[in-house]
Amino acid sequence: MKKVEMWEILVPTMSNEGKPYRTRYHRVWDKKVYEITGGLTILSPVKGKWVPKSEILYEERMIPVRIVCSKEEIEKIIDFTIKYYNQIAVIAYKISDDVIIKYNEAA
Repeated sequence: MKKVEMWEILVPTMSNEGKPYRTRYHRVWDKKVYEITGGLTILSPVKGKWVPKSEILYEERMIPVRIVCSKEEIEKIIDFTIKYYNQIAVIAYKISDDVIIKYNEAA
C-alpha cells in the first residue's frame, strides 16, 4: 500500500497575460489530476499576492485544490500544472501526513 498524504496546490484563474481561464480549460486539468490520484477537492478561489525572482508583484485569484496522494504523484501534478497553465512557479504544500479513508461496509 502506498503512503498517501493530504496536499493542497494553488491553481491559477488567469494566464500570465491576464486572460481568465475558462471552466472547460480547468476541467482538462481536473481530469488529469483525477486520472493520477482518483480524486480531488476543489475549493473556492482565494486572493493572493507574490513576488517571484523577477521582482514583479503578481496579484491574482487562485483555486486551492486538495488532493490525497503520494509525494511522487504531487510532483507529477506540479509538473503538469506548470506546463498546462504556463506558470512561472506553482506552489503545493502538505496539509497532513495522516489521512484516514474509511469505507462504509454497507455501501
